[in-house]
Amino acid sequence: MTLEILYFAWLRERIGLPRETVTTEAATVADLVAELRAREDRYALAFSDLASVRVALDQDLAEFDAPLAGVREVAFFPPMTGG
Repeated sequence: MTLEILYFAWLRERIGLPRETVTTEAATVADLVAELRAREDRYALAFSDLASVRVALDQDLAEFDAPLAGVREVAFFPPMTGG
């Protein structure tokens, strides 16, 4: 499957891209993260602490065990704070 991946805030800075299109066989978000980590050190660094990363699938918040079947867009970002 082909996914559009978006990176926000410090994830974008560490990876060096705001977005990319990725072809993957990953079944879950966690599988996708494992594939990305294995690509290059910059991805490994960005995803080194998943407690500091949130994910949205087609603009809906999700967990790392969420399936990717039917998903078109994956967004990674730091936890949100409000006020």
